[in-house]
Amino acid sequence: MFELDVRSRKPIYEQLTGKIKEMIMHGILRVDEQLPSVRTLSSQLTVNPNTIQKAYRELEREEYIYSLPGKGSFVAPLRQERSESKRAELRGELLRLMAEAVYLGFTENEISTLYHQVLEQREGEKHD
Repeated sequence: MFELDVRSRKPIYEQLTGKIKEMIMHGILRVDEQLPSVRTLSSQLTVNPNTIQKAYRELEREEYIYSLPGKGSFVAPLRQERSESKRAELRGELLRLMAEAVYLGFTENEISTLYHQVLEQREGEKHD
């Protein structure tokens, strides 16, 4: 599914939540698609099951996934109110990052190029 960096300062569960969010955002994991069970993912990644469970709980709290007792965890559909809330949160983060980029000398063209790289990457993943 993906690899985690055990030497990273970032906790394993945060790496895992980040990777799963990325896969959802890029359409690799689709709405209502079942995620691997905690036990399966734990053995695949050689990570403690409690770490996987913590990541899944965080993703569920943030409404990226939902769980059905006895069936597993699934990718959640994007709800309008969550979308608006996340957009507002992301807008603030982007403004902070853009201010830092401008401070560090990024040009408008460089920032635009990065934006287009993301679009191209997303389109490429849709066709895989």
